[in-house]
Amino acid sequence: MKSSITGIDIVRDQIIIPPSLRKGDVIGVVCPAGHMPKSRMRTCFKVLRDEWGFRVVEGNTLGTGDGYFSGTDEERAGDLQRMLDDDEINAILCARGGYGVGRIIDRLDFTAFRKRPKWIIGFSDITVLHAHILSQCGVATIHGPMAAAFAAGGWRKPSVQSLLRALRGSKTNLSVDAHPSNRPGIATGVLFGGNLSLLAHLVGTPSEVDLRGKILFIEDVGELLYNIDRMMYQLHRSGRLAGLAGLIVGGFTESRDTERPFGKDVLSIISDVVSSYAFPVCFGFPVSHGPENFALKSGIRHQLSVGVKGVRLKEH
Repeated sequence: MKSSITGIDIVRDQIIIPPSLRKGDVIGVVCPAGHMPKSRMRTCFKVLRDEWGFRVVEGNTLGTGDGYFSGTDEERAGDLQRMLDDDEINAILCARGGYGVGRIIDRLDFTAFRKRPKWIIGFSDITVLHAHILSQCGVATIHGPMAAAFAAGGWRKPSVQSLLRALRGSKTNLSVDAHPSNRPGIATGVLFGGNLSLLAHLVGTPSEVDLRGKILFIEDVGELLYNIDRMMYQLHRSGRLAGLAGLIVGGFTESRDTERPFGKDVLSIISDVVSSYAFPVCFGFPVSHGPENFALKSGIRHQLSVGVKGVRLKEH
């Protein structure tokens, strides 16, 4: 069941889907967390304009800031707020993640955004923004590639091209090879997820998403193995995994062990924690900090089919 209000699609469970983009529409680019040199964004800007046909509005936080952040909390929040409030901007691409969105999320006012939602794009630390927008606004977002992924011809790769298709309104339909550790089954539910570290840290905050009935996807980068184990147990012990419809495990790139080995790899850690649940699980999904990071529409209903011959994630 679907109706349309002022050009915004509202699906059965009342998730609001921002309008698709057309040539000439405007994408605002901001750095709401870590610093990124503007030189690393040039290819992204060029592709967005010359290849994809969008106009680009550059935020004040691009290439700025001292030390780790792209600006003070006030500067980063103000830059993102202007993009959220600007009716001329049709989507907001976060140039990079890192750390910092959790410091500013409670400063943001989503009043104008609720009235005229637009696609928010990014991953890693941007998981906080995805979660907050879904839990507090009921608006779908895109967990997907950011500015660095466009460089060195990366924009031609299927994962970056999937972002363009998502923005233009194409429905997700991804097929992945079977993994020996997969748990077969079919799940239908709202897709949501992101960086495991952030999902664990959001437990108990206003930004936390109710995971009951959701298809959850997780990924992470640079974590010690025992940290991954601890975060999975945090979700398990807090009851956050109990009502899942399904679990998608992406890449855990650059994971590290301690001097005294932990004794399990990432696959074993996650498999052991979810062994008591019945929902389908797939491993090796192309969502990660690595070269393969396909755009996923967070907040929209999908069907996950995990079979012996392969996996399919399809927008429902």
